[in-house]
Formats: sequence, structure tokens, C-alpha cells
Amino acid sequence: MQQNDDYSVPRRTLDVEDYIDLARRHKGWIFGPFLFTLVASVVGVYMWPDSYISEAVVKIVPQQVPTTMVQSAINQQMSDRINSMAQTILSRTTLTTIINTFGLYPRERSRMPIEDVIELMKKKIEILPVASPTTSSDRIPAFGVQFSYENRFLAQRVVQDVVSRFIDENIRNRSNATFQTTQFIRDELDSAKKELDTNENKVASFRMQNNGRLPDQMDANMRSLGALQAQVTFLDSQISRSEQDKLQIESNLRIMKDQLVGLTKNPDITPGVQAQQAQKSARLADQDREVIALEKDLAALRQHYKDTYPDVQSAINRLEAARKQRVVLEKEEAQIAPPAETPVAKPPATPLSLQNQREARDMDANIRRMQASLEAKDLEIQNAQKEMKRVSDSIRGYQGRIENVPMGEKQYAELLRDRDLSKDKVIDLTGKLDHAEIAQEMEGRKQGETLELLDPASLPTTPAEPKRPIVISIGAGLGLMLGLVIAAAREMKDTSLKNLKDVRAYTKVGILGSVPLLENDFVVRRRRRLGWLGWTTACLAAAVVMSGSVVYYYVTRA
Repeated sequence: MQQNDDYSVPRRTLDVEDYIDLARRHKGWIFGPFLFTLVASVVGVYMWPDSYISEAVVKIVPQQVPTTMVQSAINQQMSDRINSMAQTILSRTTLTTIINTFGLYPRERSRMPIEDVIELMKKKIEILPVASPTTSSDRIPAFGVQFSYENRFLAQRVVQDVVSRFIDENIRNRSNATFQTTQFIRDELDSAKKELDTNENKVASFRMQNNGRLPDQMDANMRSLGALQAQVTFLDSQISRSEQDKLQIESNLRIMKDQLVGLTKNPDITPGVQAQQAQKSARLADQDREVIALEKDLAALRQHYKDTYPDVQSAINRLEAARKQRVVLEKEEAQIAPPAETPVAKPPATPLSLQNQREARDMDANIRRMQASLEAKDLEIQNAQKEMKRVSDSIRGYQGRIENVPMGEKQYAELLRDRDLSKDKVIDLTGKLDHAEIAQEMEGRKQGETLELLDPASLPTTPAEPKRPIVISIGAGLGLMLGLVIAAAREMKDTSLKNLKDVRAYTKVGILGSVPLLENDFVVRRRRRLGWLGWTTACLAAAVVMSGSVVYYYVTRA
């Protein structure tokens, strides 16, 4: 039967003496990594080129003219504009120019493409806002520009160049922004003026084509129409009066002619017959005047009502009755004859008496005057009728204008609305152009928001990187920790019994005594000497290497 040796025994708890013994047994594995990492840290940190940081502070000077008086044409926050300018300054073209101008990164350019060198330099440039507790969060009073490089003089010159580019870029951006704003508003104003001229021409053309039929001429047309209708009424009454006067003159003229004929042809006619004839003529004249008055009333009614209106029908009937009565009177007057007398022997005709001759001459003169008056009345009636026709045509024209107003009212309103909108746009753009020109003049005089160098680029005296004491301490600490880890691993792998404590703990056997390991003194001394020699050589070599790296650093730095 084979015995199974695969069993495990838990290790005993170590005490301080055990840890000291463990460090003594594995001192080489602990000190070796510590020495190696220490040397590597010192050599690496002193071979690592220094990095100097030069910094400049740029102050943001606010607008000198009060914003309540002159509004700036740039509404972008300064923080946003700084980021925008940083994108322009840190562009590939600008950084390439700076690298070539100052001869930066010669080693990197020899073994790296220019794009990688530009990215390396971009990481070394920082734009940091300088916050102030007294200002609001959306406004920064200043910002800093930092650049890290191994040559402190070149770092200072690069920062100076970047700051000057920031100041120039700010001036150029604000000038361009105000100029483009002014130019844009001016172009828009020219376009708005052309549009206004076009709309004005359309309105003028429409007004010329529809003169008198425009909506805004409605009141004038109504007033003119009312005046013309009043003039028609006046002309109608004037014609009626003239015709009445004409009839009166004609009646008187007939009476005078009859009297003249009676005086010249029948001087012996009795006065009673003459009076009867004059009475008949007067009745006929009264009837003529009545007919004219009825015609006038009918014309006035027809201006407001149609012929089917009852009052108009009544006026027509009265007019017909008056005309019939006049015809009857004319027939009666025509039938008047001297009364029949007993035929007697008439004496022979004798010449007219002197009185009849004078009366005949006066009667003839009166007849001629009445004929002249009758001709004047005829001419007056003709002129009034012509004026009546002209006024009636004008009334029909104004009525047509009034009736056609709703047809073009919408189009005319649209034209006026477009013209008013164009006019308001021109007025608004004119005011904006004035503000933009004032803002441009303000920027031209450097009265707007500007950048001013507050702290010039500093010349660093001590390198910012690397932090040599910290790096060396970290390297030595990591080496010591690595040595302890190796020693612990070797101790865990070694399962041999090291001392009497291990024998008692793992064998559970009482120990009566121990026999020391007997070795040759020469061999022991020789092994110790070789160990000391090796570690001394390693320490000296480490010291030489570290000293050489330090000397090399200071020599190259000088």
C-alpha cells in the first residue's frame, strides 16, 4: 500500500524575529530591485528634458462708450469669441508658421510627420480663463496663455507671439464683423428701397389707370355726385322757369299780334270783343304755366322714384289732364269770332286814325321786343339743356366710378399694404444702418471691447516638469515594493524548515538540542567577501551612473 504525501499543513503565524530573519535571508532580492529602480529613476529623470512654462495674462477691456448710447454690432460673448480665436490661432497653418519661425521641435520634426508635431505643440498650449469673484459667471475679466517647452527663451517668445496674434485677431474679427454687418444692412436697405420703388410705381400706375374710382376717392365722388345732382335740380328748375316765361311771352305776343291785327284791319271792332279775346289768351297762358309746373314736379319725382310709384302715376295723370285742358282752350280760342250783327250798310273804309297809328307803332315795337326776349329764352333753354346733358353724363360717370370701387378695392388695398410694409422696412433698416455705422466708427477708434496685455510673457527660471524628487521617490518606492514582493514570493515557495520554531510547529516533536551547521571558515569568509564585493561594485556603478546623468544634465543645461 502506497502512502499519499499530498497533504498540506497551514503555516504558522510569523513574528518580528521571523520577519527580520526573512529580510536577512532575502536581502539581495529586496535591495537589488530597489537599487535598479533607483538608478533607472535617477537616470531617466535627469535624461528627461526640462519643460519650462511661460505664461502671459491678457485683460479684456470692456466697451468704453456706454452701451445705452451705442450698441455694439457684436453680440457674441467674449468667452465664445476667445474659443473661436483660439481655434483660428491653433490651426495647422498658424502652428506650422510658429514652428518654422522659431525652429521648434527639431528632433521631433526629423523623425515625425509635421501633423504629429503640430498635435504635440497644440497639447502644450493652454488658454485658461481667469475668473474673478466680483464678476458674473458669463463674463471673464482676463485669460491666460501658457506654453510649455524645453527652451525657456523660446517658450517666452512663443507666448508673446500667441498673445499678439490674439490681440490682432480680436481687432480683425471685430472690424470684419462690424464691416460685414454694415454692408449687409446696406445691401438689405438698397433691396428694400428698390422694392419700395416698385410698389410705389405699382400704386401710381393703379391710381392713374383707376383715377376717380379709387376707394379713397369715394367721399370726393359722393360729394361731387351730390353737387351734380343739385346742379341738375337747379338746371331743371331754370329750364322750367325759362319755359314758363317763354309761354308767357308767347301768350302776350299772340295777344299783341291779335290786337295789332285788329287795329290795322278792323278799326271798328268793339272793345268788348277785344277784351274777350284777351281773356281767352290769359286763360291759355295760365294753363301753360300749370302744365310746366306739373312737368317740373314729375321730373323731380322721377329722380327719386320709378314710374310705377303711386305718386309718380298720380303726377302723370294730372299732367295729362292739364295738357288736355290746354288743347281744349286752344280750340276755343281758335273758334272765337266777332259776334254777328245786324247787317247794315258799312261806310266805305277810311284811313286809320292818328291814335290807332300811334298804338299800332307801339304795339309793333313791343312785339319786336317780345320776339327778342323769346329768342333769348330759347337760347337760354338750349344752353340749360346742353348743361343738363353734360351734367347728366358726369353723373353717370360718377355713378359708374362708385359702382366699380368694390371691384378694385381688394387689389388697391393689397398694393397699399405692400407699399406700407416696404416703407416700414426701409425706415427700420435705415435706423439699423445708422446704428451699424456708429458701431463701426466706434470700433475704428478702438472704443469697443478690446484685449490688452496685462502681464507680459514670463521668463521661467525653474522647470515645471519633470518633478525630479517626486519621480525619484516614486521609483525607489516601487523598487522596494517590487523587492518585497519577490522576497515574499520566494519565501512562500520555500517549504523548508528554517529554525527550531518551524521544527516544533510542524513536527510536534520535543527538541532536546540542536547541532549547528559546520562549514569551512574559509569558504564562508570567501562567500561573504564576494557578496560584499558584488554589492559594493553594484552600488559604486549605480552611484557613477547616477552622478554621470546628473553631471550630463547640468552640463547640457548650461
